Amino acid sequence: MTKTRNRWIGLVFISMAISLVIIDGTIVNTIFPNVIKALDLTSTQVQWVQESYVLVFASLLLVWGSIADRIGRRRLLVLGLAIFIGASVWAGFSNDAASMILARIAQGIGGAMVLPTTLSLVNANFQGKERGIAFAVWGSTIGGMVALGPVLGGWLATDFGADGWRLAFNINLPLGLIVIAGLLFWVRESKQEQRDGGIDLVGAGISVIMFATLVFGLIEGRMYGWWQASTNNIFTIGDFSWPTDGLSIIPVSLAVSVLFFVIFVLWEKSREKAHKNVLLDLDLFKVSSFRNGSIAATIISMGEFGLLFAIPLWLQNVEGLTPVSSGMVLLWLAGGAFLASGVGGAMSGKLPAVRAVQIGVLFELVGVAGIALVATTGGGWWPVAPFLLLYGIGVGLATAQLTGVIMVDVPMTKIGQASGSQSTVRQIGSALGIAVLGTVLFTATQASAEARLQDTAYVQQLPETAQDEFIAGLTDAVVDSAGAALPGIGEFAKANFGASDEAATEIQTAANDGFTDGVKATGWAAAGFLALGLISTFSMGSKRRRNKE
Repeated sequence: MTKTRNRWIGLVFISMAISLVIIDGTIVNTIFPNVIKALDLTSTQVQWVQESYVLVFASLLLVWGSIADRIGRRRLLVLGLAIFIGASVWAGFSNDAASMILARIAQGIGGAMVLPTTLSLVNANFQGKERGIAFAVWGSTIGGMVALGPVLGGWLATDFGADGWRLAFNINLPLGLIVIAGLLFWVRESKQEQRDGGIDLVGAGISVIMFATLVFGLIEGRMYGWWQASTNNIFTIGDFSWPTDGLSIIPVSLAVSVLFFVIFVLWEKSREKAHKNVLLDLDLFKVSSFRNGSIAATIISMGEFGLLFAIPLWLQNVEGLTPVSSGMVLLWLAGGAFLASGVGGAMSGKLPAVRAVQIGVLFELVGVAGIALVATTGGGWWPVAPFLLLYGIGVGLATAQLTGVIMVDVPMTKIGQASGSQSTVRQIGSALGIAVLGTVLFTATQASAEARLQDTAYVQQLPETAQDEFIAGLTDAVVDSAGAALPGIGEFAKANFGASDEAATEIQTAANDGFTDGVKATGWAAAGFLALGLISTFSMGSKRRRNKE
């Protein structure tokens, strides 16, 4: 009885550990406008504050999963939490973009220790039907925390003054210490026998380059040019500047990523042939449920959370909500996720896990597409709320069951590596999704705002050269501030271009509509990824179980 009670109490603290990481990964969605103002961030820096964390997080999951198997999963989990807490405090005291990005990188290092080790500990401490329930608790925690993060961030940013956003990071210190104490007391240590050859550090280095160049290309394509080098934005490192009279650095970066992917596969196969430890056991992908589930999870992750980057910016800068109010709107998503976790628990064993995933992704798809359909400038938050609820239900159902579907046929001897591998592919999907959808948001916003401003009466009466200067000045201000400049764009036009009150109102409306169009385009792109993810789920599931059926 004591052993059982200890395991379930331990699961609470394991779930709390992953909650800290997930909340911090999403809390910046709500506090971004405050952070942007406080640190004077450009749109690219805004993406890198988010993306640097996700990139490092995804790049190191396999490395830490392998190390955890060797030195102990609980030990690495505690160490990861300690690093994550320290980096959170660093972020909370940051005063410029460089410091914040470095702190987020450090958070990514610590967070990457937490996720695969929590999953491995669930695998190690629960068997049979209990494992399915534990997976559901673990997965539902992720789904719920994705939504609660922005709510908490909004409350802290609104009710605690101009620097209240700093508390969104610093609050991890007391909470983290409580979680560490609970882990040490209630969770037993777990290890896995290892092969000779040590940790695959070369494979880790290759994978970091592969992921870094891929995400860099996706994030910076808008800035440096997708094919032809931009003459307005020049890529510079130290004294070196990329030539502006030829090919952009972006296709080169993406080509490097493809090259290192090939090198990574060849390297891992060579180590496997030599019977040495590998960073990624490619034989896992011979297990159909793991392979197909991982592909589906990657695609689903690309569309799952990227829109949450755009919605708080739109609610605050276009609809005029405070950070806490926009967080409360996202509480509809949290409510859906927790509702789904309750329904999922009641249906455990009655509904096939694959079917639950498919229903969840379908709900997500309808929710995201609905947001893209009904979002309008001045329409307020209430039309999107029901779709956020559907979206949350979908996240709760899909996330809670997807891990179990992927892991169902994996041999126990490979559970540790499989945990890190499936976590990695999902985080890669999230990183790519944020990069792609962030690019869609700002590219579509700029294009729409330019077109709408061009049609205003004020711009039409300007000389052609002055029109271009005016439109570029306003759209650059909106995009470079990630929308933070929107509320004052009319006044900006009056102060810098001599626009009348009537013209300023027209300009303000055009700029707001442009950002709304960007959010709608982002929603449709996310819906597209989720539609592809839904299609891919029909190849998922345990071959063994399908044969029984």
